[in-house]
Amino acid sequence: MLSPLQAALLGALEGLTEFLPISSTGHLILAARLLRVHGEAVKTFEVVIQAGALLAVVGLYRASVGAMWRGLRGRDAVGQRLFVNLAVSFLPAAVIGLLLHRAIKARLFSVWPVVAALAIGGIAMIAVDRWLRARPPAAAKTLQTITIAEALVIGAAQCLALWPGTSRAMVTIVAGLLLGWPATVAAEYSFLLALPTLGAATLFDAATGGALLLRDVSGASILCGFAASGTVALLAIRGFTRYLTRRGLSPFGWYRLALAAAVWWAARAT
Repeated sequence: MLSPLQAALLGALEGLTEFLPISSTGHLILAARLLRVHGEAVKTFEVVIQAGALLAVVGLYRASVGAMWRGLRGRDAVGQRLFVNLAVSFLPAAVIGLLLHRAIKARLFSVWPVVAALAIGGIAMIAVDRWLRARPPAAAKTLQTITIAEALVIGAAQCLALWPGTSRAMVTIVAGLLLGWPATVAAEYSFLLALPTLGAATLFDAATGGALLLRDVSGASILCGFAASGTVALLAIRGFTRYLTRRGLSPFGWYRLALAAAVWWAARAT
């Protein structure tokens, strides 16, 4: 069903788009359509290979991850605070996602919902970017000074990303910027929030669809997708934060609009 080359292409696309505000899920749905691969096993594969991208986050932000680990053991107050904030941000989407998981997969994992989300998100990003440029520079906010209330705002925003094509990175980064966070802080918090959010989604899909995945997709294909996802994510994260601080959100917004228009045209032409 899914060759190692196709798996590697999907994995690379996952790693590239997971932490950019352009929707990894939306891109994977469109790519699977172009590659003519489909079925529940492919949907599970697209979620499970997120684990590769998560390893890239752990490697790049190992200092913060280590601090949280020490905080869980009562040895690091700063790490403990960060862990609590991430837990607060994680819970809203976790609860809603668990309740609506089947409905979302059945009704929203298709081309037209993705096109709508890409377009709406693109317009929102361009508008927010222009508004932010007219504001004074952000205060010296750090990961250590994020409050529980701010963490809850990010969590509420992340619920919007349950609609494929919206982008978890987009809604969390935009929410952070609207709260007055510097771009680097908003991006790092978004990346760290991926650990519980995507980790839970990966484990859930592996538990519910793992048997079907192993039956229909070879171990070589899964390994290729996992490796490609992690390698490309490592490079994407490193470049994205620098680009965001220099250029802002607008280029990603225009890209989303162009992609939505191209897919809409192609779908109507077929």
